[in-house]
Amino acid sequence: METNEQSNDTFVPPLPSKKQSSFFGELIRFALIAVIIVVPLRLYIAQPFIVSGASMSPTFETGEYLIIDELSYHLREPRRGDVIVFRFPQNPSKFFIKRVIGLPNETVRTENGAVVVQNEKHPDGLTLYEPYLVTETAPFRSVTLGPTEYFVLGDNRPASSDSRIWGPLASDLVIGRAFVRLLPVARADVLPGGYQIEEVAQ
Repeated sequence: METNEQSNDTFVPPLPSKKQSSFFGELIRFALIAVIIVVPLRLYIAQPFIVSGASMSPTFETGEYLIIDELSYHLREPRRGDVIVFRFPQNPSKFFIKRVIGLPNETVRTENGAVVVQNEKHPDGLTLYEPYLVTETAPFRSVTLGPTEYFVLGDNRPASSDSRIWGPLASDLVIGRAFVRLLPVARADVLPGGYQIEEVAQ
C-alpha cells in the first residue's frame, strides 16, 4: 500500500565556482580602482562642461562639450586671454565661461571701441588687440582691480553678463581654463579660443 508523504527536502543553491568568485572579485577591484582614479581626476584635475548661451559666440557656441583644466591654476595664475570657467559671483551654484581681460592691480577702461589696460609696465595704457571680437566694445566705467581680482568679458560683448555689469571676479571663484573642445568633432581643439593678448597688442 502506497502512502503520499510530503517531501521535507529543501533546495540548497550551489556554491559559486572559483571562476565566478574570481570574476566578481575582479569586478569589485576594478570598480574601486576606477573610483580612486576618476574622483580625484574630476575634483582636482579636469572636468567636463557644456556651453550654454551666446555670451562667448562665435568662439564657443551653445552645446559645445569642453574639458576644463583645473590643475594649471594651482601652479600659475590666469593670464590675459585665457578662457576660464568660474563660479558666478552673485550665485556660486552657477558656472560662467568668459575671457580674462584685466589682471590683478590693473585698471581697465575703454577708448574708441577698444579695451585699454593700465599697469606698472604700461602706465599710459595698453590698447588690447582682440581678433575674436565681432563688434567693438561699448563704453563702460573704468575699473581698478584688487590684488586677487580679474576683469572678465564675453567675446560676444552685446550679449554677455560679465565684469562690466557685476564687477571684478575674485580669484577663489575660478575653476579652471578651457583645455579641450571635444564636441562638435568638426570644431575639436586644444586650448580653444586662447590668446596671449598682450604680446599682440597694438
